[in-house]
Amino acid sequence: MSLHTILGAGGAIANELLPILMDAKEPIRIVARHPKQIIGVESVAADLSDADQTMEAVKGSSIVYLLVGLEYDYKVWAQKWPLVMSNTINACKATGAKLIFFDNVYMYGKVNGNMTEETAFNPCSKKGILRAAIVTQLLNEIKSGALTGLVARSADFYGTAATKTSVPNMLVFDNLSKGKRAQWLADAQVPHSYTYIPDAGKALYLLAKDETAFNQTWHLPTHANPLTGEAFIALAAAALHQPNKFSVLSKFMIRLAGLFIKPIKESYEMIYQSDSSYVFDSTKFEKHFGFTPTSYEEGIKETAKYYL
Repeated sequence: MSLHTILGAGGAIANELLPILMDAKEPIRIVARHPKQIIGVESVAADLSDADQTMEAVKGSSIVYLLVGLEYDYKVWAQKWPLVMSNTINACKATGAKLIFFDNVYMYGKVNGNMTEETAFNPCSKKGILRAAIVTQLLNEIKSGALTGLVARSADFYGTAATKTSVPNMLVFDNLSKGKRAQWLADAQVPHSYTYIPDAGKALYLLAKDETAFNQTWHLPTHANPLTGEAFIALAAAALHQPNKFSVLSKFMIRLAGLFIKPIKESYEMIYQSDSSYVFDSTKFEKHFGFTPTSYEEGIKETAKYYL
C-alpha cells in the first residue's frame, strides 16, 4: 500500500485530512517539530528547514502532502518558506514521492472577477510575492518532468478545525458564542468566498488517489455565489441562537490595532482581500470529481454546533 506522509501535522487542514486517511486504512506518517503520538500512525519529529531531516521524513513515501503553516510573520516566511519548499521538492525528487502542495491565493493579488486556476500571478503584497516565488519553483519542477506533483489551492477557510486560524471562526463564531457582537474586516457588504475545511480535506484525498489529477493546479471545492459578511454573520447568529449584531473593523482601526498586536500588523497588507469582492471559482474540481461543495448554510450550521 501507498504511504501517505503529512508534512505539517497538527494544523487545520492536516487535522481534517488525517481522519480521512485513517478511515480509508491508508498507511500514514505525520511529520512536525513535535508530532502527537497516534495509535496506528507513524510520527516523525523533523524541522523541514533542514534538508537532511526533510529527506528522512519523506523517505519511503508515495504521497507527500505539504501542509505546513508557518507563523504569520513575513520575516519568518522569507527565511523558512524557500528552505521548506526546496527541501521538500528535493526529497520528493530523490525518493520518487508525489507531492501535493496546499496553497493559498496570495499570489493572485487583487482580482477583478472570479479567481480560477488560469488567473495570472499578480501579487500586491510582500507575502504574495513570496508565495508566488515558491509555487513557481514547484510548478517549474513539475513542468520539467523532474517531479510529479500538484497544487491544491484554497480560498480563506472556516470550520471546526480552524478555530484558532480562521478569521470567521475568530471574529464571528467565537464572539457570537460568547454573547459578544460579531466583527468583520473592512467591508461587510462585499462577497467573500470561504472554503469549508471538511470539503478541503476530502478533496486532497480525492486528488491523491487520481493519477490524472497530477501535474496540474486545482482550486479546492468552494461553494459558488459567496455571501457578504453581513449575510454570513446573519446565518451564524441564527445557528448560534444569538442576536444578529456586528461591527466592522475599518482599515484605520485595523492599522491602529496593528501597532500593538503583531498578527494584525502582519495582516494589514492583505486588507485588499476584505475591502473588495473575493470570489473563488472551483468549477474545474467540481466537474472532474462530480463534487458538490457544502453550502454556506450547511457549513455555518455545522460549525456553529462546535460552539454550542
